[in-house]
Amino acid sequence: MTRPFRFYLTSLLLIAIVPAFIFSLVVLKRSVDAQEQVITALLQASTGSVTRIVERDVEGMLTTLKVLSTAPAVEGGNMEAFYRRASTALAETGSYLLVIDRKHEQLMNTRVPFGTPLGKGSDPESVERAFTNNGAPLVSNVFFGQTAGKWVFNVYLPAKLPTGEDYLLTLTQNAESMAKAVNRETLSPGWNAALVDGNGKVIISSDAAVKAGEPFFLDKVPAISIGVRNITENGTAYRVATEFSVLTGWRIIAWAPRATVDGPATWSFLWLSLGGIIFAGIAIAGSLTIARLLSQGVKLVALDARRLGAGERIEPRPHIIAEVETVSAALAKAAASRTKAEGEIRFLMREVAHRSKNQLTVIQSMLNQSVHSAESVADFAESFRKRIAGLARSTDLMIANAAQGVDFRELAQNQLQPFTPDDPKRVVLSGPPLRLDTESAQTLGMALHELATNATKYGALANTTGVVKLSWALSDEGIAIRWREEGADIEAPTTPRRKGFGTLVLERMLGMALKAELERIMHPDGIEWRINIPRHAKDGDGDDAEP
Repeated sequence: MTRPFRFYLTSLLLIAIVPAFIFSLVVLKRSVDAQEQVITALLQASTGSVTRIVERDVEGMLTTLKVLSTAPAVEGGNMEAFYRRASTALAETGSYLLVIDRKHEQLMNTRVPFGTPLGKGSDPESVERAFTNNGAPLVSNVFFGQTAGKWVFNVYLPAKLPTGEDYLLTLTQNAESMAKAVNRETLSPGWNAALVDGNGKVIISSDAAVKAGEPFFLDKVPAISIGVRNITENGTAYRVATEFSVLTGWRIIAWAPRATVDGPATWSFLWLSLGGIIFAGIAIAGSLTIARLLSQGVKLVALDARRLGAGERIEPRPHIIAEVETVSAALAKAAASRTKAEGEIRFLMREVAHRSKNQLTVIQSMLNQSVHSAESVADFAESFRKRIAGLARSTDLMIANAAQGVDFRELAQNQLQPFTPDDPKRVVLSGPPLRLDTESAQTLGMALHELATNATKYGALANTTGVVKLSWALSDEGIAIRWREEGADIEAPTTPRRKGFGTLVLERMLGMALKAELERIMHPDGIEWRINIPRHAKDGDGDDAEP
């Protein structure tokens, strides 16, 4: 599929921009969700805090009622003395004490002077429920107090006079006294809160438009609910958090329009989308300009490439794009280097031919020696196959490490691996880091193969307990290699044994190719070979080296 530069540059930009844009949207969405979870947790904490404030105030009122119920004036039926004590105790608390009898008549009310004519209680329903509540305290819903002339709520504590007559000790407060529980300053911007009684009427609200004593405008809020939910009322979506007070039977409701809550996130998405479109447009326009410049440079580069193919001389061209100028300079350099490269190729071909001839010579020598030392055709085939495999392993190492030389430890492990017993502790290698050139590695690899072959047939590896120790050391004079077999089953030969291929490899190839000095020592428990190879090139860690 052939397309111009502008197509691929534009595609590249879209590939870079679109996933980043989608990722940004995902991150923004996760951030908004996390923020919403935080807001939800804060709302629940806020409504829970309001609930605790309300219940703490109501519990305080109940405690006050219990204390007042033990006053001696009550026991003696002296309402005037009780009035004075209650007025003093409740001064500046915002609470007022009422005493209501079983006929719902007010016997006393600290809102007005003692002796002022009083009528029945303003909320007969809650009064009756308090008398029939099995002696338990009761918190009323909000109602309009006739004496106070305001929306109020009562806390009732049933009691008995010494005469056995039932009455209610009642603390009343104006609904507006609960304003501290729905303080707007503690809410997030755009949020409101209201305290709603059990009949769904507002006790107090942070929103001035939501009046006390009126039904709460969100009818779909469940009567008993805890948590955060979305509610649609009269076509407007709201986010609502609710908490229920078991002590009072009231609800604490916090609400805000969804448009207000979701506004910041919506604007973030809009700005991100608009910014992405603008940046994508700028990037595409820039890519088209760059594509036009690249096209001009590529045409000139193509012309130079054709001249390079024709073998013509090429001069580097200046260009506004550095990469195109670099390619032009590279083509000019390539044209100048063409002749040199062709000469190097011819040299490498000669080198490959030389290496191949060396390999063939080694194989021919192995073939001749295997024929002379074999006792049968099967023995010849097996020994020749193993020697070829050993030569192949050495060749693999030489090819893989042609640049930095062959590591002697790796060469030894490679050659001894087919002969190593199940117990690896029976073959011990020790020595410093040493790298060899390719020819030395090939010769030493064949020598190690033959030593391992002899150890497997006649020496330490021919039984189950023998050990082979291969060690080497470096000195100013060269390399000292020691092959020591221990624990071999040595039997005195009845007839002289002719020299095998392994011995010839050690004596002839090591001696001729590497000028090595060899010493064979026979021990009671096995053979030992000492090989000293003189140094005639620098060797060391990681460098191309010869022994």
